[in-house]
Amino acid sequence: MNNFSQAQEIVKKYNQEHLLKFYDNLNEEKKKILINQILETDFKQLSKLYSHINDIKDSKDEITPITYIDKSKLTNEELEKYMEKGKDVIKNNKYAVITMAGGQGTRLGHNGPKGTFMLGTTPDKSLFEIFCDKLKKIKEKYNVTIPWYLMTSKENNLETTKFFEKNNYFNYPKEAIKFFIQDEIPMIDKKGKVILTEDGLIKQAANGHGGVFESMFKSGIIENIKKKKIEWIFIGPVDNPLVQMTDELMIGIAVDKNVMAVGKSIVKANPEEKVGVFCNRNGRPSVIEYTEITKELSEMRDSKGELLYGESHINCNLFNIKAIEKIGTNKLPYHTAFKKATYMDENGKIVKPEEPNCYKFETFIFDAFEKLDNMQILRGKRKEEFAPVKNKEGTDSPETARKLYEEYYK
Repeated sequence: MNNFSQAQEIVKKYNQEHLLKFYDNLNEEKKKILINQILETDFKQLSKLYSHINDIKDSKDEITPITYIDKSKLTNEELEKYMEKGKDVIKNNKYAVITMAGGQGTRLGHNGPKGTFMLGTTPDKSLFEIFCDKLKKIKEKYNVTIPWYLMTSKENNLETTKFFEKNNYFNYPKEAIKFFIQDEIPMIDKKGKVILTEDGLIKQAANGHGGVFESMFKSGIIENIKKKKIEWIFIGPVDNPLVQMTDELMIGIAVDKNVMAVGKSIVKANPEEKVGVFCNRNGRPSVIEYTEITKELSEMRDSKGELLYGESHINCNLFNIKAIEKIGTNKLPYHTAFKKATYMDENGKIVKPEEPNCYKFETFIFDAFEKLDNMQILRGKRKEEFAPVKNKEGTDSPETARKLYEEYYK
């Protein structure tokens, strides 16, 4: 049986025949792409996800506050102890960094990968160069080249790699930088039908930052890391120029406390701030999303007046290689988001919605925490750790991020 016949059988079995309706209108290259998309799609999984879209979440989980270490309250002796242990890990080539860089700069009004966005600093630098500068400082400080892995997307991988080539890898050793591509999952409409792009291919979306683990295994990155005998991997986002990619304190705490992971937190600005917060869920480390937390929990305070659930997850996490191997063998659960998506319907008409019309599925990195027996939370200061670049103007914009970045690095 040839690939086209296989694809026909699959779409018929899952009532998705519309996917091949415009096949004859495609050129040869796109025909191959569409057939491969169909053969690679897990339609059984999509059907299952669609059938559970309207499920009401079970609220029987026992949610309790999580303990944390406050960086600002450590003694000089404690700081020195943790810093020395962290330095030893870096000096002995046991450390690597992963930057999640699969996003586009659309919301910023930037046409290209988000990492190529110029922040407007003096001198002006892209987010990628800002990150690379941090690694170069460590190289200079310890005479060690930290391996840097960048998770791109199918959409921006080529443009990202070309950007690095054009900029001579920002004078960081080329062999120390590796790119790998994040997985995608098709989007579906309200009837459970997989939707098509305007040019007749399956419309897919990145499978969320939790997909970093599975992508590491599929791409062979995990084998590359193990070959280098690396023990600790920091995973962080590309859209926060204040990310401390090589925090000796964070590493040292992980070693000293003998934990599988450390997550960075900053204090919630107020009970209403729309951020996920660290907690214990049924006795295991977890994050409760702002969409899930009750008003009662979000406003609870301890005897000192601090929020009991006030440790914001800023997506800056350190994992032991054993933790990643454990997480990678288990699929993380998918979460559903109702989004606006332009697509071609079954009649060949382009639908441009004004309100959400399709479902997108994504995994979250913090769901991996529940698979670990132990984890430490390190509370830092917002002005030192968190300057997200998400919106074109206002809160979390290039303007606010640039100000925080320049104030910190003065």
